[in-house]
Amino acid sequence: MNLHAFTEQSKKIKREHQSLIHRKNRRQRHGNGIFDRYENPVLTLEHTPLVWRYDFNHTTNPHLMTRLGINCVFNVGAMNWNDGVVLMARVEGWDRKSFFAVAESQNGVDNFRFWDYPVRMPELEPQETNLYDMRLVRHEDGWIYGLFCAERHDDSKSGDLSAAVARCGIARTRDLVTWERLNDLRTPALHQRNCVLHPEFVSGKYAFYTRPMSDFAATGSGDGIGWGLVDDITKAEVKTESIIDPRFYHTIKEGKNGLGPAPIKTEKGWLHLAHGVRNTAAGLRYVLYMFLCDLKNPEKTVASPGGYFLAPEGDERVGDVSNVVFANGWVARKNGDVLIYYGSSDTRTHVATTTLAKLLDYVINTPSDAMRSKLCVDQRCQLIAKNLQKK
Repeated sequence: MNLHAFTEQSKKIKREHQSLIHRKNRRQRHGNGIFDRYENPVLTLEHTPLVWRYDFNHTTNPHLMTRLGINCVFNVGAMNWNDGVVLMARVEGWDRKSFFAVAESQNGVDNFRFWDYPVRMPELEPQETNLYDMRLVRHEDGWIYGLFCAERHDDSKSGDLSAAVARCGIARTRDLVTWERLNDLRTPALHQRNCVLHPEFVSGKYAFYTRPMSDFAATGSGDGIGWGLVDDITKAEVKTESIIDPRFYHTIKEGKNGLGPAPIKTEKGWLHLAHGVRNTAAGLRYVLYMFLCDLKNPEKTVASPGGYFLAPEGDERVGDVSNVVFANGWVARKNGDVLIYYGSSDTRTHVATTTLAKLLDYVINTPSDAMRSKLCVDQRCQLIAKNLQKK
């Protein structure tokens, strides 16, 4: 490619990128009354800065090739930032390695722009291979914490190149740029993914939501969402772990479940968003569900609607790992709006919007899972009878 063609092609690529960044995102026409989906994902591989992917020097890249490719952008942490919203995205390269990067938007539904550089997360040890799925928590101690999966090969299974150990990495920051890496969380279980820090002290201690498992990824190898207290977060160790949200047979969380983002504090209790997994003939199916915990005793569940809150639909069902939605970030705005960020099929990031009032109504007034077909029919017949009486 000669220099003129190189320059023109560069301009075209940059125009298309700017058009994507500035694209307005609109609500889908038909919602379910609980939340609204949007027409477009808020982050995709195409949203990542071009300078992360291309070498725009004609001498060193005369064919304008992608030099460092991006495969997908998903599973974001989220928080209020100044007057807008920031997302801590999991960005995966063509090399399968994930890294963290911050994207910022004024309204939280479109016009997300990545900061110039990815996060330079300090390495805890050379064996650490992959970092991903960060939960952002602004704790009452004044720090912003990031909890994420820190994965490395399981060297006890040297012949199995897919064997891995999952630990909960912990880091803290003031500005989302400079990070202090702390020791990984220690618990009685070897594997810990999807761990979350409670945003307030509990009895003067740091409180962690955990997901103990005896295997890196296998369903049925853990009991559910755990809870434990820690004295010193710089040397975090949960010595006693209790299960606050267990798995159940023939439910959306039969295979495994894990907490999403840190809970939102409301006058009615701590509002939680979690993911549930079940096995199907087509593979694992991930959905989102909700529950509410007591305000003074955050380890105590007080309301738990039956079934899923959000499941993959349409194009969301297609991607690197199909039929999956996963959330580890949401934001409660001052006006009562709640923005829920979820990854679809390990490929892209979407937003759903609702309000705190709607979510509390949903969680408190939606019937719990009756656990048997007969009782589920009874629930539905009661609703039908109630509606027919009004005719």
